Amino acid sequence: MQGLYKTAGRILIPLGALSVFSGVIAFFPVFSYKLCFTGWSVWIACPIWNGALAIMTGILLLLAHKEWTQRHLWEASFTFVILSILGCPLHFTVALASALLGPYCFYSFWGIAGTNYLGYAVAFPFPYAKFPSVCVDPPHYEEYHLTLQALDLCLSFAMLCVSLTAFITLSARLIRNGHINVSFQKGAARSYSILNAKMESLLRG
Repeated sequence: MQGLYKTAGRILIPLGALSVFSGVIAFFPVFSYKLCFTGWSVWIACPIWNGALAIMTGILLLLAHKEWTQRHLWEASFTFVILSILGCPLHFTVALASALLGPYCFYSFWGIAGTNYLGYAVAFPFPYAKFPSVCVDPPHYEEYHLTLQALDLCLSFAMLCVSLTAFITLSARLIRNGHINVSFQKGAARSYSILNAKMESLLRG
């Protein structure tokens, strides 16, 4: 059972790192060199903070597994597992809604107006080729957007499954023993028995 938490921690850390990476590269449309095309929105921010949450959860699980007599590490792990479970469905919902709505369609006005957003101008399935005078930059943004959203859907689902597995096993330990750290009671009992043995040896001597 101890190995399950170690495995969950090792899985959550790379999944969280990939989620953060997808949010960061979504900030720059198709790695555009034009700073005016960078943006920030919920569908960009959600993978970043949810990935950071998954990384923190994985680190705590690994630390709790390594120092398995430290009760506060298991309690912190349990708290962050719950937060991760709450964040993953939101991450999944935002990615699904973004994929269905489509990417931002950029347009250009020369001169005093500059370059700005047209917004969600093109409906599914985003026929950019039919509007060459409207959606001009960045190129291949449709494929870029859909790839990132598909990645976020997969990552959020995988992180939810791993977090749920850790949550169920930790909850079972909590219900069965009254606390999360099973080894805490065992360690206390072992210390108590050692203390009793020393006291008996002193009394006999």
